[in-house]
Amino acid sequence: MSYAAYKMMHLPTGVDHCAAGFITHSPSDAAAFSSSPSSAAAPGPDGDVESAAARAPRRVGPTPNLVVAAANVLEVYAVRADAAAAEDGAPSSSAGAVLDGVSGARLELVCHYRLHGNIESMAVLSDGTDKRRDSIALAFKDAKITCLEFDDSIYGLRTSSMHCFEGPEWQHLKRGRESFAWGPVIKADPQGRCGAALVYGLQMVILKATQVGQNLVGEDEPTRALSSVAVRIESSYLIDLRVLDINHIKDFIFVHGYIEPVLVILHEREPTWAGRISSKHHTCMLSAFSISMSLKQHPMIWSAASLPHDAYQLLAVPPPISGVLVICANSIHYHSQSMSCSLALNSFSLQPDGSPEVPKTSFHVELDVAKATWLSHDVVMFSSKYGEILLLTVVYDGRAVQRLELMKSKASVLSSGVTTLGSSFFFLGSRLADSLLVQYSCGTSTSVLQDVTDESADVEGDLPFSKRLKRIPSDVLQDVTSVEELSFQNNMVPNSLDSAQKISFVVRDALINVGPLKDFAYGLRTNADPNAAGVAKQSNYELVCCSGHGKNGTLSALQQSIRPDLITEVELPSCRGIWTVYYKSSRGNTTEDNEYHAYLIISLESRTMVLQTGDDLGEVTETVDYNVQSSTIAAGNLFGRRRVIQIYAKGARVLDGSFMTQELNFTSELSLTSEPLAAASASVADPYVLLKMVDGTIRLLVGDHSTCTISVNAPTIFTSSSERISACTLYCDRGPEPWLRKTRTDAWLSNSIAEAIDGNDTSSHDQSDIYCIICYESGKLEVFEVPSFKCVFSVDNFVSGPALLFDAFAHISTKDNAIGSQDATKVSMKKEEANNIRIVELAMHRWSGQFSRPFLFGLLNDGTLLCYHAYCYEGLESDTQYVPLSPHGNAELGNANDSRLRNLRFRRVSIDVTSRDDISNLSQPRITIFNNVGGYEGLFLSGPRPTWVMVCRQRFRVHPQLCDGPIVAFAVLHNVNCCHGLIYVTSQGFLKICQLPSMYNYDNYWPVQKVPLHGTPHQVTYYAEQSLYPLIVSVPVVRPLNQVLSSMADQEFGLHIENDVTSADDLQKVYTVDEFEVRIMELEKPSGRWETRFTIPMQPFENALTVRIVTLLNTTTKENESLMAIGTAYVQGEDVAARGRVLLFSFTKSENSQNLVTEVYSKDSKGAVSAVASLQGHLLIASGPKITLNKWTGSELTAVAFYDAPLHVVSLNIVKNFVLFGDVHKSIYFLSWKEQGSQLSLLAKDFASLDCFATEFLIDGSTLSLAVSDSDKNVQIFYYAPKMVESWKGQKLLSRAEFHVGAHVSKFLRLQMLPTQGLASEKTNRFALLFGTLDGGIGCIAPIDELTFRRLQSLQRKLIDAVPHVCGLNPRSFRQFSSNGKAHRPGPDNIIDFELLSHYEMLSLEEQLEIAQQIGTTRSQILSNFSDFSLGTSFL
Repeated sequence: MSYAAYKMMHLPTGVDHCAAGFITHSPSDAAAFSSSPSSAAAPGPDGDVESAAARAPRRVGPTPNLVVAAANVLEVYAVRADAAAAEDGAPSSSAGAVLDGVSGARLELVCHYRLHGNIESMAVLSDGTDKRRDSIALAFKDAKITCLEFDDSIYGLRTSSMHCFEGPEWQHLKRGRESFAWGPVIKADPQGRCGAALVYGLQMVILKATQVGQNLVGEDEPTRALSSVAVRIESSYLIDLRVLDINHIKDFIFVHGYIEPVLVILHEREPTWAGRISSKHHTCMLSAFSISMSLKQHPMIWSAASLPHDAYQLLAVPPPISGVLVICANSIHYHSQSMSCSLALNSFSLQPDGSPEVPKTSFHVELDVAKATWLSHDVVMFSSKYGEILLLTVVYDGRAVQRLELMKSKASVLSSGVTTLGSSFFFLGSRLADSLLVQYSCGTSTSVLQDVTDESADVEGDLPFSKRLKRIPSDVLQDVTSVEELSFQNNMVPNSLDSAQKISFVVRDALINVGPLKDFAYGLRTNADPNAAGVAKQSNYELVCCSGHGKNGTLSALQQSIRPDLITEVELPSCRGIWTVYYKSSRGNTTEDNEYHAYLIISLESRTMVLQTGDDLGEVTETVDYNVQSSTIAAGNLFGRRRVIQIYAKGARVLDGSFMTQELNFTSELSLTSEPLAAASASVADPYVLLKMVDGTIRLLVGDHSTCTISVNAPTIFTSSSERISACTLYCDRGPEPWLRKTRTDAWLSNSIAEAIDGNDTSSHDQSDIYCIICYESGKLEVFEVPSFKCVFSVDNFVSGPALLFDAFAHISTKDNAIGSQDATKVSMKKEEANNIRIVELAMHRWSGQFSRPFLFGLLNDGTLLCYHAYCYEGLESDTQYVPLSPHGNAELGNANDSRLRNLRFRRVSIDVTSRDDISNLSQPRITIFNNVGGYEGLFLSGPRPTWVMVCRQRFRVHPQLCDGPIVAFAVLHNVNCCHGLIYVTSQGFLKICQLPSMYNYDNYWPVQKVPLHGTPHQVTYYAEQSLYPLIVSVPVVRPLNQVLSSMADQEFGLHIENDVTSADDLQKVYTVDEFEVRIMELEKPSGRWETRFTIPMQPFENALTVRIVTLLNTTTKENESLMAIGTAYVQGEDVAARGRVLLFSFTKSENSQNLVTEVYSKDSKGAVSAVASLQGHLLIASGPKITLNKWTGSELTAVAFYDAPLHVVSLNIVKNFVLFGDVHKSIYFLSWKEQGSQLSLLAKDFASLDCFATEFLIDGSTLSLAVSDSDKNVQIFYYAPKMVESWKGQKLLSRAEFHVGAHVSKFLRLQMLPTQGLASEKTNRFALLFGTLDGGIGCIAPIDELTFRRLQSLQRKLIDAVPHVCGLNPRSFRQFSSNGKAHRPGPDNIIDFELLSHYEMLSLEEQLEIAQQIGTTRSQILSNFSDFSLGTSFL
């Protein structure tokens, strides 16, 4: 392995930071935005929208966006609340209780970005007015600050300013230091006048915001004032806090209630430490500075001294109270300029000498590392380190703060951040559990709330989501079901009635998190297929991970690919397509959502089969009037599911059940002989069918609702044009408010008219507009209204996949842009196959949900899938005159332009679909849209690499399906035996009827099943012979203190415990200890549930450190045995010498025995046994600083060899007779074991100091490399080369590559790579490393050959400049080895970064060809390298 590639396969999910802000809309927009569905429905006859809104009792105010950061992923969500149905006693099918007139809420993704840098801190800049939007300020390592604002025209974030205090001219700020305890911290002034960032420990950067009157752009833009502009930063300057005599800053914050911004800093005047607390404990103080930005002065206006040494956080009290709360581990203090008061939380809180008595809470609580947010102006909510929710009321009588009151509420997740979203939601972000969106209500009186909660609720049309909510894993609010209301009573009367007397909580939504991944094992799935081979074999496996901590600890089973549960399969050769259709015999009012399918239509090469999908599938081909003599092109329902239409090459039939009511034959109008013209493909959208003929013309079949008949219509607009059509589809825009209507220029006009015309007898206000989308061979895309075929939208160069699509006739301002790209196309035509690339299939669909927007898909003939998400942008050019040219020289240009979808835009969405194959002629469509398969919606892409694209929260979740090889046809099936299932036909000719495995949650990067353990999992391993997973779990247990103390003391000193330690008041104290056990878990075969089969408890104070399955050679019987080895350590304080145990267990073979495992060996050892492994039938044990090799006699372990490690071994790996171990401080050692001299000898080591996290061998053919990850989030790869001069005659390991991952890699797993069609096929012995990180990310490091490496590395260097990076971050500096101030000699840069290379596919076609030509290769070569790599590393 001289060269490697790094790729993240599962992005980090642990939420580090969360914040709330009006990013995509201003608060005044939000008031209109969150109207209830009853008013969003069409207005009544008098058009009174107001009355409908007034009827709904709604107390939910405008809700801001949620901004979430997980490591280097930034996501912006919108909160969507569903109003409860009106009080008509409808049957309750809701997702939860009704609170404040809201029956459910969920987070919907607005945009997300992967940054080249980890977000250290985040703040929202807001000026508190109703008209302006907020911006996001992010701080990155060392001293980089970026401000982002939402740009409507691209429907995404745009950088508004960047501030960097690094490099030679800012070197003096570091004062000679290289490493700092924490990265930059950024906070914002509540009135939005400025922000402050603390960098390099003691440098405060003041970021001055622009005043409302002035813009950066200049005054010549009157239109800018109309749209709500976001808060922006105009300039910045530095304050050196050393000058102000401040040394050790703990926290800082801006406070409310002053004319100028006031910054309060919490700092420690002279430090103390644990051994000095008794004499020196009140060392912190507050200093408040008034920041005058125009004069750049900052006078101190007040200060408060003698705060406890454990103060760590400041909270600004909102007006009208204002002031600041200081949060300490054992007490809470309120301070303002004029007064102060405090509250002790437990018996550890000390008072300064001579101070008055401090009130205490009635219960004992510790508040260190608590997260806090304000629920109202006087109630602050804490999420403590044990996951309890505490509420603190600031009791205020209008003049002064009287006292502080704290009370306990319910338990929740262990959170890393918490933020209030508007007046009725808060979000608990967590790195250790799922993050929750919770609705709360400060009820005014209990009676009102009771009525609200008992009222039955109904979520209309959102069935998939309510089903999905039932699947939220059980680590969400453990003590509470997601419907039950959490409430608490406050016995003291607070300030006024509207304060927190009764706060109720309902969990509304959860974002899945699988971090922190401490360890994982690679085992078989329940539905694995033993006969699979090649890529299909990979989907037999799943990754079983230890994730979470404490009560949120879970076992997460992750799969990269979906393997459906098979119900039945039939052999069916040469199948071309399958369709399932509904049939309503009468116009009965059965619910649309739950109707069963009636017929399954299977198209073979020259005939068609029809099956009835009743209780079982029965063939009815002979008895129906379908055209069964030729193959079917498409089938679907028309006229509200009352008729079925079948389209074949020569014509179409309309059927009522099994009887034909009409038959049509296609003829060519142009030729006089009226010879039949064959259809090539078809798209059905009730009541129209669009046909694409063999000669590239199109026909429209128009249905008539009253007679249920159809007629052919050849649109004249296309007969005159010479351009050939490469793909076409129909899009049905339906719902109470068809979405595309909003994007018309005359939207306000058409809505009211259409209401009057559309008096059809559909039950709800569902209207549907049908559009026809056509792509020509030139790459131009046009959208037409149907059936008038008036062009409403056109884009010139759709095939090249530009980042944005907008109507070519509406935008003058982009004229120069368009011309430029035109020339580029002409040039690139000479270069390469650009002119051969065309769209072979189109699809457009809008999935369920009140706020959902349509997606547009285009499949290119090289296998690329283009995805676009529509949005509405009312541009500033809307008053300008139109481009005076019409596509076909229509006379009525004025009217034509009025109804164009001028405000419609599309934004390209990245989607990771790796099917690369040449689709020269598409025999059958590849994209199948489904609305309910197992409660999920999305699309299925068939072909050589079939892929599920699920739409959850308006974002794509891409899950490949590898288990059956290529899939030629797919259809949804919903009947008695197969509830919301699916049918597909493989290329081998098998028809399979399946269901999605229901235990998995697919709203994650990979499908995941989370099993709550109610304890912390530490290590897991897999025993293949019986498919068991032994894992180490620790559960916190509360013990009396004297019992803990007596067992901590060593046996010899047992008598000397002084009497004063166990005095009377100490007997009441308790202490929490972790109790360890090894659980043996199994995945039950049929049910898919996890069961604990056996538990091995550890002794008191004994921590299990490692569990592994080892294969040992029994020297008496000369047979190999598989045993489970456990290494433990006794933790008894620093006065007692460390010791541990080695335990060996054997698995019983018989089914009926009581014990699953029996202990066969146990031995005490002198140090902590931190790692075990089997080396050629011997057992290698790392105990303390010594590694011993033992042979196994069947009852005894006898030592054969040993090696002295430096300090403490953290990981141990073995290949053949080579041993690699990582030390906790001293980097890695490479040993070999020789049988004849029976000795473990050191081959080489890394002489640098390194805090290892995980180690593993990387194998590429015959070369062996050693990979190690460290505490500074790097990965290094070393190699052993004794012949090289610089290796000091082989003593020193040489560096082969180094890379900054940006996350702590806690585990490597070596897996064999699949051979691909590329150049690498001669090397079969290739292993990649799958790794898991503490942020919940999973990635791989894989060897690649030199030719691919050189090609992709030069592409990578190009992309650094060619792609505009979000936040202006430089990928090169992010991937630089981070030594954290320690001396480090830089190693070679031999790892390529797929995080950066993934931008290549998102460039437009011209740019891709341009870059490929510049580095001397072709686009198809680069894309096939990408697809080979992802094929070779699709392990799961």
